[in-house]
Amino acid sequence: MVREILDLVGDKWTLYIIAALKEGPVRFNEMRRRIDGISQRMLTINLRGLERDGLVKRTLFPTIPPRVDYELTEMGGTLLAPVMALVTWANSNQENIRGARVRYDAS
Repeated sequence: MVREILDLVGDKWTLYIIAALKEGPVRFNEMRRRIDGISQRMLTINLRGLERDGLVKRTLFPTIPPRVDYELTEMGGTLLAPVMALVTWANSNQENIRGARVRYDAS
């Protein structure tokens, strides 16, 4: 079970989704705009998985057209600190990693 959880949290899109929900509820299309490169299908699949695991809450509003908001659950909110730490680390080290790749590929 631990492996499954780590696979989920380490998934390419999960980190982006958690980060996109850090400030509160977000509508599906707004989230899609916030996450560069994610397809509608992949966002749907990942949101369903996160909802199934109790990390994301989906709220349907009976309007025309229907409105759906997604937000982190209490448990999902506990992922914010580690996820944002990873995002900060990645942003801080992207140039170092790019340089290391260039040096490796040149050798």
